[in-house]
Amino acid sequence: MDIENILAGLNSDQRAAVLHDHEQNGQLLILAGAGSGKTSVLTKRIQYRILSGVQPEKILALTFTAKAATEMRERVQKLFPNAGVRLCTFHSLALFILKSKVPVMLTMERRSRNKSGMTAEAYSSCPAYELVGFKKMPVPTESADKSFMQELAKVGGRKFRFSREELFSDAHPAKLLKKLEPLRNRVLESGQVVFEDLIYQAIHLLENHDEARMYFQNQWTEILVDEYQDINPSQYRLVKALLGERKSLFVVGDDDQAIYGFRGADIGNINRFRDDFKESSLIRLEWNYRSVANILHFSNRIFENKPIHLRKVLRAGNMSGSGGSPIFKENREPEIWVSENPVEEMQKIIESIKLLRESYDLQWKNFAILVRYNRQRLYYEEALRDARLPVAGDAVDVEAGAETVGAETVGAETVGVINGGEILEDGIHVETVHASKGLQYAVVYYAGMSEGLTPGSCSGSRAQRKKQLDEERRLFYVGVTRAESFLVLLYCKHRYWKGRLAKFKQSRFLPRETSKVDINMPVILFKIYAVARIFFFMFRYIIKIAFVYMFRRKDLDSWIEEKVQYFSRFCMKVLRVDLTIEDQAQLAKVDWTRPVFVMGNHRSYLDIPLAFLALQRTVGFIAKTQLQRIPILNFWMHKLGCVFIDREKGGGAAAIQKAIQSGKMLRLFIFPEGTRSKRDGMVAFKSGCFRLAVDADAIILPIVTKGSDLLWEHRKDSKHHPVNMKILEPIDTVEFKKTNGGDAMDPRHELLPYVRNMMESAYDRRV
Repeated sequence: MDIENILAGLNSDQRAAVLHDHEQNGQLLILAGAGSGKTSVLTKRIQYRILSGVQPEKILALTFTAKAATEMRERVQKLFPNAGVRLCTFHSLALFILKSKVPVMLTMERRSRNKSGMTAEAYSSCPAYELVGFKKMPVPTESADKSFMQELAKVGGRKFRFSREELFSDAHPAKLLKKLEPLRNRVLESGQVVFEDLIYQAIHLLENHDEARMYFQNQWTEILVDEYQDINPSQYRLVKALLGERKSLFVVGDDDQAIYGFRGADIGNINRFRDDFKESSLIRLEWNYRSVANILHFSNRIFENKPIHLRKVLRAGNMSGSGGSPIFKENREPEIWVSENPVEEMQKIIESIKLLRESYDLQWKNFAILVRYNRQRLYYEEALRDARLPVAGDAVDVEAGAETVGAETVGAETVGVINGGEILEDGIHVETVHASKGLQYAVVYYAGMSEGLTPGSCSGSRAQRKKQLDEERRLFYVGVTRAESFLVLLYCKHRYWKGRLAKFKQSRFLPRETSKVDINMPVILFKIYAVARIFFFMFRYIIKIAFVYMFRRKDLDSWIEEKVQYFSRFCMKVLRVDLTIEDQAQLAKVDWTRPVFVMGNHRSYLDIPLAFLALQRTVGFIAKTQLQRIPILNFWMHKLGCVFIDREKGGGAAAIQKAIQSGKMLRLFIFPEGTRSKRDGMVAFKSGCFRLAVDADAIILPIVTKGSDLLWEHRKDSKHHPVNMKILEPIDTVEFKKTNGGDAMDPRHELLPYVRNMMESAYDRRV
């Protein structure tokens, strides 16, 4: 096993994360979007470090559930059986720490009893739990808030409102700490602890006992944390105490999926990471390998008002999801269904499930109904049973078999029965959104798109309500990103809720209808109208960019990247373009850390903004040096990453090498045809761009556009027009050269016709 085998199949961002060098680049925060393969990155990072010579016993990986820890352990041990990596939850780690024997310095009294009196005898070992005052080994028990509150009342501390889990917190006021002392002593005497006691006592040990802290810091030289957005303040302190001043911290999280604030998780930990660790680095994982592009476009709009420096843009990296079902390839738009009452809504769901199952050969387990509250779940489960549809988790009678849940719908082969009452595993899933985190389904019906349900009701002060609403928005995002192929958002106007029939308003999370009737007009007037709107848009942003440049310069590059995409979408809207992009998942195969030459056929002046949308990122192009005379245009072109070449003097290769050596990410959109094709089909390709690509060891990414000339140059009316763009397989010029004669390979006679054949074949299929 070598490193390349571990890295096989990773995209460039995942690869960069796995290969991260802590000594050079500090602690690492990975913002991992939904479905972006974070578990794979964590596991491969562990495997890579072991292969690099780190002892498995020196690696500590923390996660939040025993199930997640077990899954990661199984993946690691596929390559390294019996590797002694400690993969565990925070609570099991704290218990392990407290049970461990640690070196302690003997007191003078104990030293005098030693026969030798040697310096080496100044240290002994004892269980760590004794150092924090336990008289017995701690044993976790179930929390009992009711009895605790009664005990708290007896010592006069009832007016202080807090839970049993906070008994050993050091954040209490001094008056309360004195009242809590007998309750704390009782726990230390008995050893009967709740899980959070373990965390607080482990922190107390590490922060107040130098020998113990040094012992455990030496025990684990590398620390990895999964679901970092979900850690609470005490868990954060535990990680900091174990890390010390070292840089070897590798954390993965998604601030957009922070949905456990109600149980103490602090999203501030992930938002403050770069401030807390000044030398740290940030990598975003934005390629989603779960959902179709239209679901991801919808999910990206959920956080349009989020600060730019923390924003992620999910991109579709999967071309064969849902087990290769045709429904995945259809790339359906999310739909909003409005119903007057629950009966009407349930009829729509049942009819849809039956139709989709028959049409696309989907299994029952491919369907899910997601809800915000548990009482909603009970209603939908009962409604499915009434319709004789199978519900995941239902018990199945071994004698009746499949007929118990509906003979017309479930075959015996889909029902797993063990010892006369097992559980149906292949039924429709009905879950709360919290329970669905980490799961995925081909078809998701997201129910309760109403104020008071999604988002749930918020209470308290204005600041508290805002905090709760932010978490409700993140919860909505989690539910949306569970869908692989088809997402349906359900709004029911009237339903029984908490014992009465209530009328509900539509959720603020649903997009508002903004469609307008297009006004037909002569082509010349339409073009004047379009140009005027586009120029007005650009003028507004010329003013805004000056503000960003002066007051938010650190966000400038991210701001421009976002606004270029926004500008491109605006152009498509004004010009009434119905854009279809095929095979965007090919983009996930591109190593964007290397020079990339995007090569496209040239049909229109609009090919460049179309390419921005197809690539979902900004690319530059080769431009004439004399364009620098226009300052604002010069500014934008530099920000896009353009390379300026004097066409009369040449020197393109030198200019590109200079751009590479400057450290810029070289990404160029090039038209091999040179000029716009004035006829259908492609004209002859020029070889210069292929030579430049080979000289730069670049990736060539071919894209083919059909119909863009009808948007402007050959426009005949003001109606909507379809444009089709197809992204083709990227070509690594280094690998191409290896398999086609090495250094003797002639780009003009081998690489050029290869790329042209790819593009011409794709173009002809679009005619």
